[in-house]
Amino acid sequence: MVRHRIADAAMRSGRDPNEIKLVAVSKTHPPSVLREAMEAGVTIFGENKVQEAENKIIAIGRHAAEWHLIGHLQSNKARKAVQLFDVIHSVDSVELARRLERICEEEGRESLPVLVQVDIAGEATKSGIAEEALSELVDYLNTCKLLQLQGFMVLPPYYEDPEATRPFFRRLRAIRDEMLSGGELSMGMSHDFEVAIEEGATIVRVGTAIFGEREYGSR
Repeated sequence: MVRHRIADAAMRSGRDPNEIKLVAVSKTHPPSVLREAMEAGVTIFGENKVQEAENKIIAIGRHAAEWHLIGHLQSNKARKAVQLFDVIHSVDSVELARRLERICEEEGRESLPVLVQVDIAGEATKSGIAEEALSELVDYLNTCKLLQLQGFMVLPPYYEDPEATRPFFRRLRAIRDEMLSGGELSMGMSHDFEVAIEEGATIVRVGTAIFGEREYGSR
């Protein structure tokens, strides 16, 4: 069971398992599967795409669970994201942050917790802000009235050996410690979340280990 694995990894590193949030990555899975997960105790769902998430949130209920956007957010979907999600993990530019701040004001949203996605590996196929541009974005977020900088997120390269991801998790923790004392670290997925917890993850994003393989025909 995933929660047992989380607890074991936390205790190995001298941490309290209760300080680690489990985000169940529900992309491609239909509302019926999410309802089963809720009956089993899941309270937070992570979705990659705004449009796909909207249908599920309508079906399940906006306030029936906590909804996190963990995928790349296109600017033209920002308003809908503000309306639908409790937390956005993937803020990756000052431009997007400005748009979200403005939309929160227009929509009358009092606050929106966000995390900054950092591109540590420099992979062209993945989103995230480069480390050299990070301080500008953090400085801007610290001036925002409605966006609340909660921490940082990383999506490292995939390796068969989870140990290979450890340097990326360690680096994100160093960034957090330098820029935001006590902030969240969203890192670790089904194949490497135990390593991420050992390196300080406070949020793990787990899909396959909870739901099984993705259901691409069920959107």
